Amino acid sequence: MPEPLPVVVGGTIAIDNVKTPTAEETNLLGGSASYAALAASYFTVPVHLVGVVGRDFPEQHLQMLEGHGVTLDGVARSEGDSFTWSGEYHQNMNDRTTHNVAVNVLEDWTVSLPPAIASAPIMVLANMSPQNQQQMLEQSTAAKRFVLADTMDLWIGIAREELNEVLKGIDLFVINEGEAREFAGTPNLIQAGAILRRKGPRYVVIKLGEFGAILFGPPEDHHGLFRCCAFPLQEVTDPTGAGDTFLGALAGYLASRGHLDFSFNEIRDAVVRGTVLASFTCEAFSTKELENLPEEELIGRMELFREMSCW
Repeated sequence: MPEPLPVVVGGTIAIDNVKTPTAEETNLLGGSASYAALAASYFTVPVHLVGVVGRDFPEQHLQMLEGHGVTLDGVARSEGDSFTWSGEYHQNMNDRTTHNVAVNVLEDWTVSLPPAIASAPIMVLANMSPQNQQQMLEQSTAAKRFVLADTMDLWIGIAREELNEVLKGIDLFVINEGEAREFAGTPNLIQAGAILRRKGPRYVVIKLGEFGAILFGPPEDHHGLFRCCAFPLQEVTDPTGAGDTFLGALAGYLASRGHLDFSFNEIRDAVVRGTVLASFTCEAFSTKELENLPEEELIGRMELFREMSCW
């Protein structure tokens, strides 16, 4: 078995308050980096978390992450209040309303990577401002690295130039379908994948929510395309963080390969594992399903997914 590589994950660490048509919970663990780091830890350790929390952040959330092999040396502590998101999902669970976003400690946060973390060869730029993403890239000291990044419509709208600069320095870009259309300037997702690849990343993954994902790569490899369906769920409890789980699982699985020269097939296999792990996230509020997920249950769902998607 290859020796897994360490991963560094930077992004938001939040307190979430979530309401669905059937339930409501508060003071949940949220944030792009929280989900991504926990997901990555299912495939490799250590996973170094980078972000900032305030004085009101529940200590049990941090203890849970540490218990999964996530290190907190890169987590800054502030005397201010933590980043908080409050939102409500509607009947079909695809539509949601954001009731409140309290930026708080994120407003003046600047990334500062400790030396041991800065040398991690797998870097995840989870959803955060392109300025913070660029700070992580500039502080990396790895002789060779593989960088994955995510974004959202906010940054496409108000920081497009900065985001374009980030894309020049990454290897794999993850984005949802609506944002891909907006960023690429085309309603056609196949065209969008090609346009986004020309911005810098060798690989682009467009997330399709409950319909899966599309992987785009160099045309000489498998025609540069892989279409992955989503794992079918009979019930969705809370889809918050599913995309971040997907991103973290991608990084964790690639780190488990023990090298950085990934083939298209390895990226494809990472997409499948991200899809399956993200399905567990949707089955409970916050990270609750991921916190105690037995390895054999993940493996079992992988095998079931394989059977469902072969023909």
